[in-house]
Amino acid sequence: MTRKLLAPFLGALVACLAIAGPVRADEVTDWNQTLFRSAVIAATSPLNTTRVAALVQAAVFDAINGIDRRYTPIHVPPNAPPGASRRAAAVAAAYVMLSKNYGTGGLLTQTQQGILNARRDAALIVIAADESPGAITDGVNWGTQVANLIWDWRSGDGFSLAAPTFPGSPLVGQWRPTPNAPATGTSTLGVGYPQFFNPSPMFTWSGISLSQVDPGPPPALGSARYLQDYNETKSMGSQNSPLRTPDQTIGALFWNSSTAGYIWNRLAVSLIQARDRDREEEGRGHRYNTLLENARLLAALNVAVADAAYGCWTAKYTYTYWRPITAIREDDGNPATAQDPSWSPLFATPGHPEYPSGHSCLSGAAAAIIGSEFGTHIPITVTSDTMIGVSRRFHGFTEALEDVKNARIFSGIHFRTATEAGTSLGADVATYVIENMFQKVN
Repeated sequence: MTRKLLAPFLGALVACLAIAGPVRADEVTDWNQTLFRSAVIAATSPLNTTRVAALVQAAVFDAINGIDRRYTPIHVPPNAPPGASRRAAAVAAAYVMLSKNYGTGGLLTQTQQGILNARRDAALIVIAADESPGAITDGVNWGTQVANLIWDWRSGDGFSLAAPTFPGSPLVGQWRPTPNAPATGTSTLGVGYPQFFNPSPMFTWSGISLSQVDPGPPPALGSARYLQDYNETKSMGSQNSPLRTPDQTIGALFWNSSTAGYIWNRLAVSLIQARDRDREEEGRGHRYNTLLENARLLAALNVAVADAAYGCWTAKYTYTYWRPITAIREDDGNPATAQDPSWSPLFATPGHPEYPSGHSCLSGAAAAIIGSEFGTHIPITVTSDTMIGVSRRFHGFTEALEDVKNARIFSGIHFRTATEAGTSLGADVATYVIENMFQKVN
């Protein structure tokens, strides 16, 4: 293609990308959504997605912060060349990290390299309309360096797709593989991510010691709290419960339709974009370094969620509590818990211990981070990337978290105490992240 033909082509492409949609904000938020779209295409599990998201957002933050030097880094000390493009650094950091996970030879799939290449090239073309070639080159090189350094660091965290199996125990109150009801067969035999169990503070993202967020043991069998939890899940979480309302069933299906990571990141991005538009309309946009601030928020969100996952799975494999389907179908020797061998939950039970609730842990962390940024009582609307056309609207984060808790109970896969312990665990991790990371240095 000659220079004369290339110029109008690039101009048209830049114009097209610039008006591609009303929700587009910047390279940070765009690549955040590319991250979660890649995870959906690869069918990455919700728990593994927490690790990928933390990898990408940590790289993006350290890349931009390495140029602006305003906050303590997550891992890579600020050392970018003067004048490097922050936008190009963000693109390169996200692209390199996603390629390591989803590109040719990547850890999680080998089918998306062409898509990632095209997304990077288009982003750099847009940046080239505003910034010099030298600044872009320096930014790309710096972002690439940061991503590689963070990848090397996290490669020692023990993560492996070949997770060890966990056989469980036949003892009353202990987890064991469950029936796959309401489908046929048996749940996966214990491949419930025990590799996320008890990492050292060196390999939690924030440096938190997970003993700080240990929720303590679940209710003793036969206790008043256990009986209350047991009866609630048995009545409200059965496959054809006459007590569960249509909206409660929709809520259960909604929160199970996507990863917690996608739902909360999409909400964060929508709030970021609304705030940035408000600032521009009020003529205040020039006062804020929105690229760095957006990177900081999304990094804090995903680091907190990832560490909440570590804390949650450490508790799961510490207490190895049984799932409702086991408790309800089997005889625990207590006449107060009437057994029902034919009982089935609304949908199939995950193949790992019950306590605490994973979704509640991750949602508790996410809500605390986003709420600290925008306020806990603002009205919010959450959407799913797979349950198209369905949304949940709330008056604030507390109400949203109650919906998450209810969803796990009304689906028949958790007891109430597990959801409450999970939410508290996630909030505690988020508090640690807020108080100990991303500290201003100038």
